[in-house]
Amino acid sequence: MRNFEKISFNQYKKDVKDDKKLYDTFSLPKRKTKYSAGYDIISLIEYELLPGESKVIPTGLKCIFPEDEFLMIVIRSSLGFKYGIKLANQVGIIDADYYNNEDNEGHILVKLENTSKEPFKINIGDRVAQGIFIKYNIVDNEEEIKDIRKGGFGSTTCN
Repeated sequence: MRNFEKISFNQYKKDVKDDKKLYDTFSLPKRKTKYSAGYDIISLIEYELLPGESKVIPTGLKCIFPEDEFLMIVIRSSLGFKYGIKLANQVGIIDADYYNNEDNEGHILVKLENTSKEPFKINIGDRVAQGIFIKYNIVDNEEEIKDIRKGGFGSTTCN
């Protein structure tokens, strides 16, 4: 099963703002065309990204998917080509065990960086990134891993 979901309103208030109307109305990611690989992810904030500046953009999303997949987050091509906007970490990897972690429910965040010489305006609802589901393999002789993720973003804290 693969599904995008909204984080809880309590988490949303912590990470975005106390705006129930926006929470109730923002859209889950969608593909724009029949053969699109990526699901468009929108910004939930308005912000002017100055040249050389980076900013964490909350998406209000979490995602559940099979254990042998990951969700790759990449910048939308047009933002990079036309405006010099990139992901600060180049590519985001969301692991299956990030979903519903105890730190932040698995809230997917993207950090945008402006590499151009011009300010870039981000509006609420702008498509800023895309998510692509990818199946992966592991080596045949891997020992069983028993550690379980406890933390959220960037966490290597295990139990």
